[in-house]
Amino acid sequence: MAAAAEQPVQPVELELLAEYPVDGMAGGNLSGLTRCGAEWLAVSDREDERLYRLVPGDAAWQAEAETFAASPVPRSALPWGLRMRTWAANLVRGGELDFESISCDAKGNRYLLSEAHTALLQVGPSGMAEWLALPDELLRQARASGMLLRHNALLEGLVVDQAGERLWLAAERERRGLLVLHKDKGRWRCTGGCILMSEAGQLRSPLTPQSDQRHPRSFGDLAFHDGRLFTLERLEQRICRRDLTTGAEQKCWSFSAAALADGRSYPEPYGNAEALWLDKDGAWLGLDNNDQARADGESRPLLWHFKAPAGGWSAP
Repeated sequence: MAAAAEQPVQPVELELLAEYPVDGMAGGNLSGLTRCGAEWLAVSDREDERLYRLVPGDAAWQAEAETFAASPVPRSALPWGLRMRTWAANLVRGGELDFESISCDAKGNRYLLSEAHTALLQVGPSGMAEWLALPDELLRQARASGMLLRHNALLEGLVVDQAGERLWLAAERERRGLLVLHKDKGRWRCTGGCILMSEAGQLRSPLTPQSDQRHPRSFGDLAFHDGRLFTLERLEQRICRRDLTTGAEQKCWSFSAAALADGRSYPEPYGNAEALWLDKDGAWLGLDNNDQARADGESRPLLWHFKAPAGGWSAP
C-alpha cells in the first residue's frame, strides 16, 4: 500500500467551456454523474429508488426520473453505533440509501453506490435492481487502514470499467483512500488486497485564501478513462490522475479559477463538486448545492464542462 505523494507543482487550470443548470432534480442534490452509451445519467443522495436521465439543452438540462424497485438493502457490517447515526441523519434529511455515485458498464448495467450502507446496487437496462455481494474483507481491510470510521465519511466515489470486471471505490475523508475489486467467476473479490492507498492530512481551501482554517483531504468521485483512474478532489478543487496499482498521484489539473469567478460562491459548505465524468474532449463536474443559492442567485444544481488539457489526460 502506498500513500499518495505530495504534488509539488501548481496544477494547470482547466478552461471552463460552459455551465448548465439542471431542472427537475428535487433538492438540488446532484451527487453522481455518468454517461451510459449516448445517455447522461445522474443520482441524488436524497432520493431512493430512482436515478435520472439528463437531457441536454442550450440553456439548461432537464432531469427525467427513471424509477426502480430494489429489495431491502443487505445488513451492513459497519458497527451498530455508526449505522444508527447514519440512519438518524438520513431520517431527518431524506434519502435512506444516500446514493453518492453512479457508473455504467458496456452492457448498460448501472452501478449505484450507497454511502449509508457501504453497498452497491446494480440496475440493469430493463430496470431490474439487485444488491451486489461484496467481499467481507473489503470493509475489514478499509477500517484496518483507518478508513470508514466516521459518520458521513464513508464511501463517496465509484467507477467500473467498461467490461464490468473491475471497480474502484473512494473513501471520502479522515482517512481518504482508494479501494479496488475484481470480478472472479461472477463474484467480486479482493485480489491481492482491496486497498490501493490510504491518506490522512488537512489543507487550506483555495476557495478561502484569506482563512487559515484547515479541512480534511477528501475524495468526491472517480472516473476511468483510457485505462487510467482519475479522482475528484473537492478541497483542493482539482482532478488528479492516479496510478492504477498504488493510487499514487501522477498529475493534477485545477478548476479553482472557475469556482472563484464572480457570482459562483456558495455559503459554506454547499456548492461542492460531487460528481465527475471525463472523456478525451473534456471533463464534466456536477455540483451538489443542497438547494442553496449561490452569489448570483442560481439555486439549481449545476454541470460544469471543462476543455481537456493540452496533450490530453494521459500526457506525462
